[in-house]
Amino acid sequence: MAMTDDEVLTKTRLWLEKAVIGLNLCPFAKAVYVKNQVRLVVSHARHADDLLEELDRELDLLVATPASEVDTTLLIHPTLFEDFLDFNDFLEIAEGVVDEHGLEGVVQLASFHPQFQFDGTGPDDISNYTNRAPFAILHLLREESVERAVEAFPEAEAIFDQNIATLEKLGHDGWKALGL
Repeated sequence: MAMTDDEVLTKTRLWLEKAVIGLNLCPFAKAVYVKNQVRLVVSHARHADDLLEELDRELDLLVATPASEVDTTLLIHPTLFEDFLDFNDFLEIAEGVVDEHGLEGVVQLASFHPQFQFDGTGPDDISNYTNRAPFAILHLLREESVERAVEAFPEAEAIFDQNIATLEKLGHDGWKALGL
């Protein structure tokens, strides 16, 4: 039986609160999350083309809405991309949509997936968990918000290494204990 939107949103929020914010994997996330500036959208697209159309609409909405209302968007698809490599291939096309909208340098995409795997790592490498989420997610970020956050965060370039250290200390058992 398919999950309801409420169930998908609950699992996504749990991941945001316990992993992304709770483990401080993104030191910028808490501020916008607690101010309700994170838009969570569950996609029901049946095909990649449909998801691209939803991405079109979400890009338009994001740039037309003040950051004080919606600073960032998570476009969540619970079923379309079960295979990470298919999702990874789709990301190139999604980046093209950002460019088609003339939003290069305005909006950037980040991605999360239950089987996320960095190039050169094994599938069970704990470092992959920095980008593991309960579902395939396209994260639309405003470049100006990212730049502001990076300016306010000393040594932002060290975040990735800090995340790896956090996850190595946590380990697979610790990750499982989060209940994600």
